[in-house]
Amino acid sequence: MTIELTRRTLLRLAGTASLALAAAAAARAEGTPTAGAGTIAATAPGFAGSTPIRCGAIGLRVRDLDRMSRYYQSVLGLAVISASADGVTLGAGGVPLVSMEARPQAEFEPRNAAGLFHTAFLMPSRRDLARWLVHVARNQTPLTGFADHSVSEAVYLDDPEGNGIEVYADRDPRLWRWEGERVVMGTHRLDVDGILGLTDTSRNDYASAPTGLRIGHMHLRVGDIQQSESFYRDAIGLDSTSRRDTASFLSSGRYHHHVALNTWNSAGAGSRDLAKTGLDWFSLEVADPALLTAQRERMARAGFAPTTVEHGFESTDPWGTRLRLVGV
Repeated sequence: MTIELTRRTLLRLAGTASLALAAAAAARAEGTPTAGAGTIAATAPGFAGSTPIRCGAIGLRVRDLDRMSRYYQSVLGLAVISASADGVTLGAGGVPLVSMEARPQAEFEPRNAAGLFHTAFLMPSRRDLARWLVHVARNQTPLTGFADHSVSEAVYLDDPEGNGIEVYADRDPRLWRWEGERVVMGTHRLDVDGILGLTDTSRNDYASAPTGLRIGHMHLRVGDIQQSESFYRDAIGLDSTSRRDTASFLSSGRYHHHVALNTWNSAGAGSRDLAKTGLDWFSLEVADPALLTAQRERMARAGFAPTTVEHGFESTDPWGTRLRLVGV
């Protein structure tokens, strides 16, 4: 399989005819303006997980546990950490990342409800992203778009029950451009050839996820941006890194974003129906015990009533999505 054949395969899997149209699809996925191709060079991994607060794991309510588990294993290369008749936990390098709870009678959560927009899985390196791209191309995995976001290079797809997924690699944070407290992010055509040039496209050597694969950020559908910021920024203590009328991006330690919030399809959404499928909970990890204690006090003062869970506490956002802050 040549590089050119792989690029055509990826475009076909994304249901588009050109890199520009694939970037436009990714722009719809991230709500960022499109522009020409970027020229910034490769990544230095690890920044997303080195900040005072970082993404941990997610919990999903699923109708078809076996099918969903097989998808995350075969497409992302996650390994089974624990399993029962009612649920499974998958991860990479022995670290739990995705827990699924079987809800076989549940209705699917509509895409105009508050909830999960996508879970973004961060590859340790650009070469790992290249190896994964060959993997999905050779396995004919449907994609929904791919793009260069200036700070990162990203590919989008949906799992069998409609939960959005992003797989991406960060660029070296020293190459990110900041304008004051705002990081410059855009949506450009992805340099597929440049990425694939880092690996052997004639074979699939992505047998399992790299041990350093982690969730880099969470992107949520919400009903109101200002109300969502009152929880994720003011109560949780994340910093704003970019904001528009219909989207907000927040992070810890000047990462480009650990949490994104949008109202593109969900403006005015009410409380989620927790009997339906979709995101049940997600966690943010806090390395400093003193910070974790301070965060609990901060949430209590903001009126969000944290309750104790293993290694930390949890509260619910204004639409019923559970957020856990846990020590590591």
